[in-house]
Amino acid sequence: MRRTLAMFAAASLAAGSPALGQEAITAAGPEGDLAGTLIAPQDGQPVVLIVPGSGPTDRDGNNPMGVTAASYRLLAEALGERGIGSVRIDKRGMFGSAGAIPDANDVTIAAYADDVHSWIASAKAATGAECVWVLGHSEGGLVALEAAQRPEGICGVLLVASMGRKTGTILREQLQANPANAPILDQALEAIDTLEAGGTVDVTGMHPALMGLFAPQVQGFLKDMMARDPAELASSVEVPMLVVSGGKDIQTPPADGLALAEAQPEAVYVEIADMNHVLKTVTEEGRAANLATYADPSKPATPELVDAIADFVTNKE
Repeated sequence: MRRTLAMFAAASLAAGSPALGQEAITAAGPEGDLAGTLIAPQDGQPVVLIVPGSGPTDRDGNNPMGVTAASYRLLAEALGERGIGSVRIDKRGMFGSAGAIPDANDVTIAAYADDVHSWIASAKAATGAECVWVLGHSEGGLVALEAAQRPEGICGVLLVASMGRKTGTILREQLQANPANAPILDQALEAIDTLEAGGTVDVTGMHPALMGLFAPQVQGFLKDMMARDPAELASSVEVPMLVVSGGKDIQTPPADGLALAEAQPEAVYVEIADMNHVLKTVTEEGRAANLATYADPSKPATPELVDAIADFVTNKE
């Protein structure tokens, strides 16, 4: 089922509400606890587990590389205003979950999926829910799909701004889309080719702008990601699936959402014309206006996204 939503004028959602109780919650990790924040559901309403995107992204959707949009916190609070519970989490080895493993780079998608199931058990115990909805954002969508290959305890999967094509394909597009990358593009594309083939990239002499992306300590994780096909994983998911794409997403455009929806014909697909990658409404054109929202926690989560998730998890679709 496919549905396209155009942006509409709506009353702004509150950035936070003192009426929403937010409390610490933990789940079992490999060597120490995983840490997160719980907003308890009201009156038996559903619970949504929010799985973060790539890199050092914390439970609120922020990371130290200039993203302070608070996307996950704002989404969780907006759902909480509807009575829907949520758990938003720090990934193993990072932030509150730093003690779960010694090296945050020593991870795989399968390991993150194991953590999802640990969080499901913890969320069920804390809320009394029979199952938990797993929402994956960006790279977190790949984790959610991997976790859903073992559907026990999962009500359904919510893929928001998630990858629908292989990682190498998306990286190439992202690098090629920015004209400023022209001087480093050949070197970057060669590195992607090498990792896709299972090789190791020699970073000696590599342009400094690429060192973060292809640093030796993250190459193992990149190779693991590149070997996985999100659409193939989506095709075998047996629980309800919602796929939401943003028309203003400059990182994972609607082509990715469509690839997921086409792979899983039972999925509900929603395209929100003016939503960008950090789940904000952007009406202005141009890259600069889009990127400005990445550092703006005052802009609420896109109302149409909140509607789509709330309707789906409460069976109002």
